[in-house]
Amino acid sequence: MNFAELVGAFEPDAILTVDMPIGLPDRAIGGGRAADWAARDFLESRRASVFPVPSRQAVYAFEQGYAQACAIARATSDPPKAFSKQAFWIFPRIQQIDVLLRRDPALRRRVFEVHPEVSFALMNGGAALHERKKVKGRVHEKGMEVRKELLAKQGYALSFLEAKPPKGAAQDDFYDACACAWSGRRILAGEARVLPEPPEADSEGGLPVAIPA
Repeated sequence: MNFAELVGAFEPDAILTVDMPIGLPDRAIGGGRAADWAARDFLESRRASVFPVPSRQAVYAFEQGYAQACAIARATSDPPKAFSKQAFWIFPRIQQIDVLLRRDPALRRRVFEVHPEVSFALMNGGAALHERKKVKGRVHEKGMEVRKELLAKQGYALSFLEAKPPKGAAQDDFYDACACAWSGRRILAGEARVLPEPPEADSEGGLPVAIPA
């Protein structure tokens, strides 16, 4: 299912939150967008969980392969910086969202970029969680327990949180999705904190560049 099909599966007034960059820079200055810097500063010790978003040109170079996309990223960033393989593999998804929101301005009032660790930090009184979700590639039991407790305090039923995650998702993916939904509810209610405030806008289509939670 592509992103357009996913949007079409919801009611026309539904709020959708995605853990994906919305609004891409022409040049990545200082390691990403202002939203990336703001989120990293907010998370302090967990700042590494926010990956710096490369230029639109680099994101759209996915089909040219990892090495060429990295070369383009270095040429369109100050200081020159590439990106991880993990980031590279989500470029097609970023492209789908970028194309759809540039084509349909009305969706910009419904689709929002969020970051689960920012959401969890706000649930935790504004303090980033010290416990990681994974350690050496494996789900960290203590990290999952802390996140489950925070979600339960926000109204998620324990029976729901302790259920087996949907097919294809690990427990950390499931809890991240719950955190994103929590932020979506805050956005709908006009209660979200926005990083940065006011948001920037990208140069192509004026997409808002911000992380609300």
